[in-house]
Amino acid sequence: MAEPGAGFYPQQVQIDAYGNGGFRFAGMSHRGSLLCLPTGMQAWPVDAVGQLTLDSLQPVLDVAEQLDVLLIGLGADIVGLDPAIRAALKARGVIVEAIATGGAVRTYNVLLAEDRAVGAALIAVENAR
Repeated sequence: MAEPGAGFYPQQVQIDAYGNGGFRFAGMSHRGSLLCLPTGMQAWPVDAVGQLTLDSLQPVLDVAEQLDVLLIGLGADIVGLDPAIRAALKARGVIVEAIATGGAVRTYNVLLAEDRAVGAALIAVENAR
């Protein structure tokens, strides 16, 4: 896991805005993709759906017992999710919803406000919708 100051924020918080290649949360701006997990918010080195693998989702798998739902923000496009990713998360009891990043951000914020055990893996987009 990333250390504080190295693309890591030590708690899970709502996302205030997205677009322009990043996200705003907790009064800060983050450039690039983002993992929002019960352990905190951290930079995620995934720029495109093609980089979405079990390896890139290892931080999620590491905390899967703390999650009921994982929202995957696929960027601007909606594509099929690798069945191996779905199977690995299902085996850990995590429901996966893979949608465009904008919808994932909005749903994440609602579920987090309801104190649900939610995580998000969000690919940054240039244009908010």
